[in-house]
Amino acid sequence: MRRSHVTTVSLLAALALAACTNAKDVLEPSAIAPQSTQAVPTAGTGTTATPTTPATTAQSSATAQPATTTVPPAKSAAVIARTRLQVAPIVGASVEAATPLTAELQTRAKQRGITLAGSAGQTPTHVLKGYFSTMSEGKDTTVIYVWDVYDPAGNRLHRINGQQKAPSVNGGEGWAAVAPETMQAIADQTIDQFATWLGGQAG
Repeated sequence: MRRSHVTTVSLLAALALAACTNAKDVLEPSAIAPQSTQAVPTAGTGTTATPTTPATTAQSSATAQPATTTVPPAKSAAVIARTRLQVAPIVGASVEAATPLTAELQTRAKQRGITLAGSAGQTPTHVLKGYFSTMSEGKDTTVIYVWDVYDPAGNRLHRINGQQKAPSVNGGEGWAAVAPETMQAIADQTIDQFATWLGGQAG
C-alpha cells in the first residue's frame, strides 16, 4: 500500500511539474507578444488614444515650426541686403589653397545676396577672418577651419568652425594634398552659415 501510495504521489508530482512547465511556456513574453501586437490595430479606444497623442504633438510642432520660420525671411533678407562683408587675408593656408577658397566665397556670397566690401570704398558691416590648418591621416587629409566674424570696431560677434575631410591628392601631405574642391566646399558652408546667422540676427 505504501509503495503504491508513493508511486501515485510521484506520478502526481511529475504531472504537476509538466503542467507548470507548460504554463511557463505559455506565459513567456515571446508567446504573448504576437497576440498583443495583433490586438493593437483592432483595439478600441485604449490603443488608439496612445498613438494619437504623440502624432498630434508631432503635427502641432511641425505646423508650429513653419509658422515661426515664415516670419523672419523678409527681415533676414533686409539684413542680408544691408550687409557689407569684408574677407580678411586667410591665415595658415597656402596661396594655392586660399585662391579657390576666396573665389568661391565671392561666388557664394553673390548667390546668397551678400555684398562683399572691396576696394570700391564701401564700409564693411562685418569682417570675416579665417584660420586654417591641415591634418593628413593615411590616404585622407582634413582641413580644419575657424572663422571669426567681427564688427568694424573689432568686436567679435560670431564664430564659425568645422572641418572638411577628403582623399589626399598628388600623393602629398599638408596643403599639397588638398584639392580645390575641398576649399570650395568650405567656402560654401561658411557663407551659408554666415547667412543663417545673419537671418537669426533679424529676429
